Amino acid sequence: MTCSTLRSIDAGAARLRGPLVAVVSDQHDWHARQMETALAARGAQFERIDLARCGFDTTSAIGLALQHLGSRLPDAVHVRTLAAGSFEAITRRLGVLHALTALGVPVSNDARAIERCVDKSMTSFALARAGLPTPPTWTLESFDVARAIVTRESRRGPLVLKPLFGSQGKGLRLVRSPDDLPAPDAVNGVYYLQRFEAVEGEGFHDYRLFVVKGRVIAAMMRRSTTWITNVKQGGEPWRVGRDPRLERLATAAAAAAGATIAGVDILDAAEGGPTVLEVNSMPAWSGLQKVADIDIAGAVADGVLAGIARRPAPELAL
Repeated sequence: MTCSTLRSIDAGAARLRGPLVAVVSDQHDWHARQMETALAARGAQFERIDLARCGFDTTSAIGLALQHLGSRLPDAVHVRTLAAGSFEAITRRLGVLHALTALGVPVSNDARAIERCVDKSMTSFALARAGLPTPPTWTLESFDVARAIVTRESRRGPLVLKPLFGSQGKGLRLVRSPDDLPAPDAVNGVYYLQRFEAVEGEGFHDYRLFVVKGRVIAAMMRRSTTWITNVKQGGEPWRVGRDPRLERLATAAAAAAGATIAGVDILDAAEGGPTVLEVNSMPAWSGLQKVADIDIAGAVADGVLAGIARRPAPELAL
């Protein structure tokens, strides 16, 4: 019996035991545990891996060393979180995801989608190129040019300054005049400026829609006493009914970013109607789950496993 035959038999046996899904997370948090429970309930095997502990190894059969998996390829990968790190470290970790995609492993979300969503300037570019409503945005490195933009645009209202790689509403600033701009070292040398949009109706609120494989599975309104509505910053999740306008916009935004799993933030602007603020490629859902009827982790697991179902089963050579 040849080595290739043995490998085919091993692959077939593994398939009978259920597909193996690698859950990428740097911590065993509530979300990772929810995913593991959902995968197990569907008969799948799972292994949590931290990309910081994975690497390239050109002497291995697959060219990678995947922490506990070694050189064994998973049937699919779900990227839950990526830990912060240097530019070099993040580039290498994303390189591992690129390599897995090149090896034919379904990755949700893949490295290209994560790159588009983590970099807010690329998200804004992708949304605008797709013709989707999104606030006017400027991203640059020059302090003087940033001041000129604020001087010109603040006549129409304030701008929001966001960290290019930020999340969960951290580090947001309202800029009403050039004097509100911080020094370049306070923003890592990059100014990401977006027009502040007033909402339709009273109070501060926006919407988070959770998209899985082109379909909105859950949505909520986030209400807050301040203009920053993120749940991690004190925003309160509210149950909402289905809104076809918002759902069409959310699915189109996820598609523009190339994300099969996405948390899309939409604001119903007082002028112009719904507009996409951000697309998150590694969305949390603990707040959303409080007001959603669907098991979100289960829906995500179904989406991840659906990618495996489309792959051809290995042939057994006996």
